[in-house]
Amino acid sequence: MSDTYTYKVRDKQGQIVEGTLESDSTNLVANKLRQMGYVPLAIDKKDTGGLRRELRLMKPKIKLKDIAVFSRQFAVMIDSGLSLLRALSILEDQIENKALAKVMTEVRSDVERGSALSQALAKHPKAFNRLYVSMVRAGETGGSLDSVLVQLADTIEKQVELRQKIKSAMTYPVAVLCLVLLIVTAMLIFIVPMFKTLYADLGGTLPLPTRLLLLVSSVMVKAMPIVILAQVGAVIAFKRWIATDKGRGVWDAFKLRVPVFGKLVQLTALARFSRTLASLLRSGVPLLESLEITSGTVGNAVVAKAITDMQDGVKQGEAMVQRLANHSVFPTMVVQMISVGEETGAVDTMLDKIGEFYEQEIEATVDALTSLLEPALIVVLGGCVGGMVVSLYMPMFNIIKLIQ
Repeated sequence: MSDTYTYKVRDKQGQIVEGTLESDSTNLVANKLRQMGYVPLAIDKKDTGGLRRELRLMKPKIKLKDIAVFSRQFAVMIDSGLSLLRALSILEDQIENKALAKVMTEVRSDVERGSALSQALAKHPKAFNRLYVSMVRAGETGGSLDSVLVQLADTIEKQVELRQKIKSAMTYPVAVLCLVLLIVTAMLIFIVPMFKTLYADLGGTLPLPTRLLLLVSSVMVKAMPIVILAQVGAVIAFKRWIATDKGRGVWDAFKLRVPVFGKLVQLTALARFSRTLASLLRSGVPLLESLEITSGTVGNAVVAKAITDMQDGVKQGEAMVQRLANHSVFPTMVVQMISVGEETGAVDTMLDKIGEFYEQEIEATVDALTSLLEPALIVVLGGCVGGMVVSLYMPMFNIIKLIQ
């Protein structure tokens, strides 16, 4: 069944024309309008019912993987000699992600109206961040858009791979912790109250662990709604707090100090810093702008502060590493390698080597964490459930005295 679309176009005389068309997709509407001699400005699906309105709220997200695939395809087309508009038109029709396809429709329309590609991409920060836009701008200026797009695809693919490694390492512990919380909550609400009634009929003084367990169970049963509301409120308050500059700085500093996991956070930030800055410098983006963009995309406030300090030093004519050495989050090896890169004029190459080294370190750390967490979490699960069972059955060893 076809949908109804409203459109706004510009005709050959430059006049704005509005109307409606029935079609199966936005891309088909756009193609039909171009065949009619119009330049599409906006195309929206007409709302025809409450169900469709609800479905439209579930908009597909633009993932980094989609951007990487788009960049590589775009680079191949530009390198093959296709014009910019022709390449964008082809990509618009073949992109599977509907959200990204809609963005590309708007980007192509802006380019048709005379905007530079980087300017058109900059209007969609949720899809194309400052790193992407700056590298595309440098590629446009230097006439090397195809090679820049390949670099972007490589950089984004490495980011996706890094995220997947960390995500896979965290999936098991998170699943086990959720299981522990579920089992403990179920026992406190449904199992422990049964023993409370039994022990009340027997009388006598219960062991301290049993009394504490019964108290916690009683609080959970009587104040369960309040406990849930308090947890939800705490989560919301925490998210708002870390959204502030002060809260984000404190939280990021805390993450770096967490045993075992702090090292993984530091390695991830250093790998992202190295890869991002190397890509920007190799694309021809000025050093100060590269440092500013890197500080905003590194993902950790402590590392970002060190990069900003380095940027301030460069503005005053200092070497890149002069101030970087004052920040403990950057190991001596990183400082020395960047210093050698400055001396030899190959900072981007050194940064790539640093990024490759830390990516290997992350992989080794993730493997070590996985092998360490599995037995540790089993011990935690057994300790929580076993401790509750022992506390419940401790009075049974004295059951005869209680009956007497």
